[in-house]
Amino acid sequence: MKRDYYEVLGVQKNASEGDIKKAYRKMAMQYHPDRNPGNKEAEEKFKEAAEAYEVLREPEKRSLYDAYGHEGLKGTGFTGFRGFEDIFTSFGDIFEDFFGFGGRRRERTYAQQGADLRYDLEISFMDAVKGKETEIEAEKYEACKTCNGSGAAPGTEPVICPLCRGTGQVTRSQGFFHISTTCNQCHGAGMVIKDPCKECRGTGHVKRGKKLSVKIPAGVDTGSTLRLKGEGEEGVRGGPPGDLYVVLHVKEHEFFKRDEYNVICEIPISFSQAALGAEIEVPTFEGTEKLTMPRGTQTGKSFKLEGSGIPHIRGHGRGDQIVQVVVKTPTKLTKRQEELLRELAEISGEDVKEKGKGFFRKF
Repeated sequence: MKRDYYEVLGVQKNASEGDIKKAYRKMAMQYHPDRNPGNKEAEEKFKEAAEAYEVLREPEKRSLYDAYGHEGLKGTGFTGFRGFEDIFTSFGDIFEDFFGFGGRRRERTYAQQGADLRYDLEISFMDAVKGKETEIEAEKYEACKTCNGSGAAPGTEPVICPLCRGTGQVTRSQGFFHISTTCNQCHGAGMVIKDPCKECRGTGHVKRGKKLSVKIPAGVDTGSTLRLKGEGEEGVRGGPPGDLYVVLHVKEHEFFKRDEYNVICEIPISFSQAALGAEIEVPTFEGTEKLTMPRGTQTGKSFKLEGSGIPHIRGHGRGDQIVQVVVKTPTKLTKRQEELLRELAEISGEDVKEKGKGFFRKF
């Protein structure tokens, strides 16, 4: 005499669908034949639990069972499971959660997302600082127009794979252990192509270039990556397309040098400007800005122009511009300029009479 199905799974009659599934999963793992080799009692309990779950998981069967017991199921055509293969076929998803396979024979679409693509883009220093919208042409595979992506020659169609019979899976059995692997003849598609399309050679896709608009935000640097969603390879068997990742490479600038979000530049000044002080104009990203230097400014002295650096890529403020001063030594002097410098040297107590030419060359 068959036991009560609720008693078999150890649940109450008002148990939810989730509770019933949870109880069955627990019992299926406990009495799985692979965990209990040669144990006939475990095998019977494994079958009994599967039979109880098959009835209680379906509202219609469960309603008949609740009203009429085991007798009420006779009209449904359900007579239990003949063996372990039937159980694995019906509840393959239960065992996939634990082992990563199930042996469930069902037709699958095997939809796959398309591959992501990479595009390397070189931009100027100023485009990285200010941002820019540009156009690129990226090559990617698209559905073949000749065969409409089927891979089969016009007028023909793919046929069901004779090895896996359209399931895309081949099941191997070792005792009570069932392992499903992707069919190596159709590669999981369930279909094979006997007469391939000449345009795409049976692949269903061809490589083509596509022009895309790319918005480069202000503040990017070498290594910054922009994602163009859905612009990668097309999906396989109805899957979504991949993405296109644009990797930026910023050229060096002849005047500005970047230090994170700050920018550094060198400004040459004359000996007189350094000694007496001066107001000079400094090139910036937005034009020019006046900078006042004090008397006695030395080579290497740095001045900061706050907020004149590189914009933060997230849009919150910008860095500073660091101005480094370099005092230029005169190399060609007029006679009068040399006389004045010698006079200055004498007043300062500097001996330049014997080493005059060497002094100026070194200085």
